[in-house]
Amino acid sequence: MIIDERLTLYMDSLTWKLPEYLRELEKEAVEQEVPVIRRSMQSFLGFLLRFQRPDRILEIGTGVGFSSMLMSECVSCQAPITTIEKVPQRIQAAKANYRRFGKQDRIRLLEGDGADILKELAVRGEGFDFIFMDAAKGQYMNFLPDVTRLLSGDGLLVTDNVLQDGDIIQSRYAVTRRDRTIHGRMREYLYYLTHSPEWDTVILPVGDGVVLSRRIDKEEQYVGEN
Repeated sequence: MIIDERLTLYMDSLTWKLPEYLRELEKEAVEQEVPVIRRSMQSFLGFLLRFQRPDRILEIGTGVGFSSMLMSECVSCQAPITTIEKVPQRIQAAKANYRRFGKQDRIRLLEGDGADILKELAVRGEGFDFIFMDAAKGQYMNFLPDVTRLLSGDGLLVTDNVLQDGDIIQSRYAVTRRDRTIHGRMREYLYYLTHSPEWDTVILPVGDGVVLSRRIDKEEQYVGEN
């Protein structure tokens, strides 16, 4: 928890709103210790989608299908949603949940390694104006080149869980050995997005930390240099 838990609970009590079926799915996920996006992130993600009104959405990391179904509630039914997952158990769970809640025709689930699928989508010339990244944290830098190709000029890249419950500020030697690679790669990802002249980025302490990034065109880069 990045900010005070009581404060978070208070804010969630004011802003957290979900359809009943998603409340049910969230409860089941918590009972089964399956991760879904935190409530503050649910509210924030819904607000972003309702504000931006994207025409095409890409999610990297389906999980059990919770966040993709949440996104489907926040945009026009004409806006296609594509989601990528490689873990067989999660693929099965997501498919079952889509059928259970009537979302199987609303959401396109692509099965396989995210890096491979992103390359395939980029080669096919697909584009998205909203990309939600919530997959293997150590792969974000590897995903970024193809994500950049897939994101439309005025699109928004949203990356979740970037602050690692506050561990991101720790020395790599203060992090458990098994988490050091992910820790280092996440710091590299955050540094790149906040220092690259090609990206305009803000990091917010929502949920477990979220990054909002948009691509900067050449004219904006030129203005920024003066």
